[in-house]
Amino acid sequence: MDNAPVYAASNPNDGRRSGDDSAKTFSIGDLAREFEVSLRTLRFYEDRGLLSPRRVGSSRLYDARDRERLALILKGKRLGFTLTEIRALLEREERGEGAGAKLQLSPKQIDDQIEHLERQKAEIEAAIAELKAQRQRTLSS
Repeated sequence: MDNAPVYAASNPNDGRRSGDDSAKTFSIGDLAREFEVSLRTLRFYEDRGLLSPRRVGSSRLYDARDRERLALILKGKRLGFTLTEIRALLEREERGEGAGAKLQLSPKQIDDQIEHLERQKAEIEAAIAELKAQRQRTLSS
C-alpha cells in the first residue's frame, strides 16, 4: 500500500487566468507577473531543463505545458522539494504516471518530506532562540 499515489493538486486559482489557454503563448514577462517570480527565476528553470520555451529571436515564448510545469515547480518548491526532486516528479508526470496539474507523491515521499521540514523547523526555531538570547544578553550588558 506504500506505493499508492497521493496527489498534491496545484490550486486552480494560483495565478492562473480563466478560459482556455491551451493554444496561447506567454512571454517571460507574462509568466513572471502571473506567478509572481522574477525573470531570472524563469531563466534559471530553463537553464536547468525544467522549462523549455520556444525561441523567436531573443524572445522566449511559453505554451500551456510550460505554464502548467511552472505551476508544478512552484508547488514543489512550496512543499520544500529540491529542484532535482521536482525534476523527477515532472518526469513521472511526462511518462503518464501523474494526473495532470498535480504532483504525484507516495505516502513515503510525503512522510519523508514532513520529517525533513520538521527538522528544518526545529533548526530554525533553535537559531531564533539563540539569537534572542544573544540579543537579551547584549541589551542587559
